[in-house]
Amino acid sequence: MRRLLITGGTGFIGSHTCLLLLSKGYELIVVDSLINSSLESLKRIRNLVQKDSFNEIKIPFFKGDIGDYKFMNDIFKKYKDQNKPIEGVIHFAGFKSISESFENPFKYYENNVNKSINLFKIMDIYECRTLVFSSSATIYANSENSFFSENSKIAPSSPYGHTKYILEEILNKIFKSNYKKWRIINLRYFNPIGAHPSGDIGENPLQKPTNLFPLINQVAIGRLKKLNIYGTNWPTKDGTAIRDYIHVMDIAEGHLEAVKNLFNNQSQILSVNLGRGIGTSVFELLEIFQDVNKCLIPYEIKQKRIGDVAFAVANNEKAISLLNWVPKRTLEQCCIDGWNWQKNNPLGYEVN
Repeated sequence: MRRLLITGGTGFIGSHTCLLLLSKGYELIVVDSLINSSLESLKRIRNLVQKDSFNEIKIPFFKGDIGDYKFMNDIFKKYKDQNKPIEGVIHFAGFKSISESFENPFKYYENNVNKSINLFKIMDIYECRTLVFSSSATIYANSENSFFSENSKIAPSSPYGHTKYILEEILNKIFKSNYKKWRIINLRYFNPIGAHPSGDIGENPLQKPTNLFPLINQVAIGRLKKLNIYGTNWPTKDGTAIRDYIHVMDIAEGHLEAVKNLFNNQSQILSVNLGRGIGTSVFELLEIFQDVNKCLIPYEIKQKRIGDVAFAVANNEKAISLLNWVPKRTLEQCCIDGWNWQKNNPLGYEVN
């Protein structure tokens, strides 16, 4: 089975993708700085996969920064020298707060762009030219009611979204410079939520969360007093922003299918949306969460945040046709699994 390097593998999407890939027999090497994640996630992943395996599950882990040339070079060299070269990379690592990117754009361009270039250079040196890149729907131009296809206008409204667009452009240029060798898929996520149904792994922001779902969870568990809803005068059906919420395990399955696609094809570069293709407002998600989990989430209306948009929903036809991927889980399941994780782990991966 293929040997893959996973950057940011202890984070939210990274950890769920690692779990799925390991269960399918892939050999993984995980790199993470642990700035906003916990090594406990890998321990739990190993335990979950071990339950269904007769073989001992090993997950080599390297703590460090993908922008550190020597650190990354040493990892690739180690496996090449053992005649076990790294065959592909899934690149999750990066900062992801839209609001923080407005406050400190230098931090985002330095971390997300410059350090990724370092990774791409080392991949090229070691002839590891198969890459799944964690992009984002935030690269698209604002829209009030249009579904985003991969051909929709690109005009990111935040520095965070801009870093993702820049990296896609860099990868396009790398591909064109050596198009017979690189295989690349940019996965443009919409809004991953939920958690693994075991309740053992889930979203664990070490810093204050800015995304809606972990904030709902933290209010439900009592870590926050109330939920802030930013704007009720958007041009939508109930005045709150509409997003395409998708279960994190559906996102993980999208990565699995992307990896399979790349290794089954010759040189190519693709950009693919991962979303359910269904828009849900803030109030609608809140109502579903309260209904299925039998709890009350107090909230307060706040002013709109800079960088927010009214409507962001995927046209996912390309993922369905090219990757043979279909999102399977409902919003109700997202809310049940996400709350199951939070109530079983009130403090996340910290000792409860």
